[in-house]
Amino acid sequence: MIIYDHFSLKNYNTFGIDATARHFVEVTTIEELQDILNNKEYPRKILIGGGSNMLLTDYIDALFIHVNLKGKQLLSQDNDTAIVKVMAGENWHDMVMWTLENDFGGLENMSLIPGNTGTAPIQNIGAYGVELKDCFVSCEAVRIEDQQLVTLSKEECKFGYRDSYFKNEGKDKYVITSVTFSFTKNNHKINSGYGAIENQLEKENILNPTIKDISNAVIAIRQSKLPDPKELGNSGSFFKNPIVNKEIFKEFNLKYPEAPFYKVSDELYKIPAGWLIEQCGFKGKRFGDAGVHKNQALVLVNYDNATGKDILDLAAKIIAEVKSKFNIEISPEVNLIK
Repeated sequence: MIIYDHFSLKNYNTFGIDATARHFVEVTTIEELQDILNNKEYPRKILIGGGSNMLLTDYIDALFIHVNLKGKQLLSQDNDTAIVKVMAGENWHDMVMWTLENDFGGLENMSLIPGNTGTAPIQNIGAYGVELKDCFVSCEAVRIEDQQLVTLSKEECKFGYRDSYFKNEGKDKYVITSVTFSFTKNNHKINSGYGAIENQLEKENILNPTIKDISNAVIAIRQSKLPDPKELGNSGSFFKNPIVNKEIFKEFNLKYPEAPFYKVSDELYKIPAGWLIEQCGFKGKRFGDAGVHKNQALVLVNYDNATGKDILDLAAKIIAEVKSKFNIEISPEVNLIK
């Protein structure tokens, strides 16, 4: 385990921001993680996985700990269900592809989401009507306070929309080391209700989709809308879709009847942030090396040498415009690290 000084994080964040960490270390075992967390020489420690859900500033006075724990383990199975433990450092999309190779259902709608498995529960990642919590059983985590390995149940994780215990009361208290999932083996639940998936399946003339068909459709949709971080720096969806109450929604719907929306409950409605941003004229706009992607207004991009501040300033401008035009607050999905 080698600790590096003044280490470039350019290759450790999907935005491709050339930020510098004062210190950097990679851990590949739980014991190494426990040891470094117990090291008092570095008062500020920041955990990173796939680097997909964060925005870095230029110089960060901290020890960055890259959690690179690998492995997948089939814990148990019967005719209907497979229980699988996945280590935190496993790439999310590669892991989803592995489940499909084994005909395990549940994650196919979340194909091609960037990042690693260990960070997925923190914001309860989701896409096209499915969330991580739908397959989640439990996770193991090292408690930072005393370096003990503990297990947290689904109930203890308090999942909400792009939200969890780890973003609230549990923030900065745990390092997730593995996630245990429950997958279907038969009678897979096919989630094809989103219009984009239905259109893609129709285009391919697929009437009775399998879980692989759903995954392929999602991949095709995402590739048509979202830039590959290896080619154009980004962190996927930068903003959360706002959820508003019935009163605000009625006022909004009356004024913009053409706007898409999703009913969350009798009292709550989700409005696509991408639509709101596009109506404000930001889609495809470039501000120096920072910009909004031409195919998906939810995605902020680094065209070349944008700094974290450049991206943050653009985000603030978008939030203010959306608030001014629609009286709706949108907020970032990514974590700001400075």
